[in-house]
Amino acid sequence: MQTLEQYLDEYGQSHRNPLNQKIHFVCVPLIFVATLGLAWCLPLGAWMGLEPSLAYWINGATIGSALASVFYFLMGLRPTLVITGWFAASVAIIVAVDQSPLSLLWTSLIVWVAAWVVQFYGHKVEGAKPSFAKDMLFLLVGPLFVVDELSGGFFSGDHSASS
Repeated sequence: MQTLEQYLDEYGQSHRNPLNQKIHFVCVPLIFVATLGLAWCLPLGAWMGLEPSLAYWINGATIGSALASVFYFLMGLRPTLVITGWFAASVAIIVAVDQSPLSLLWTSLIVWVAAWVVQFYGHKVEGAKPSFAKDMLFLLVGPLFVVDELSGGFFSGDHSASS
C-alpha cells in the first residue's frame, strides 16, 4: 500500500488544471455527502430487527464509513481526524435532509449524478482520466486531496496541483 504522500502526489498528476481543481473542490465534498446519503438509505439496522432509535444509525453509510476508516487509519492520525470531520458534517447534512420534506434518496441521487457529470467534465478539460480509473482507493483519497490543496499542504506539503 502506498503512503499518503504517494497517493496525494499521484492524485495530483491528473488534477493540475485550475478549472478541474475548482470543480473538485466543490464536487468532491458533494459526492462524499451524496454517497453517504445514498448508503444511509440502506437500513441495515432495521433489516437486523434492531430497536428503531438504534436501527436509524446502523445503515450502509455508518457501516461503510467504519470499513473505509481502516484506510484512513493506515494513512495516519491527521487523515483519520480530517475524514472523521467530513463524516460528522455529512451526517449532520444527511439527518437534516432526512428530517426535511425532501427525499434523502432522491436528493442524494440527483446531487451524486450531477456532481459526477461535472467532475467528468473537469477531467475532459484536464485531458486526463480520473485517478480511480487506475485504483479505486483514489475515491477515498479525493477528500484528503481537497483538504491538502485548499490548506496549502496540511498533510505534508505541496503535492501537485499547484506544482
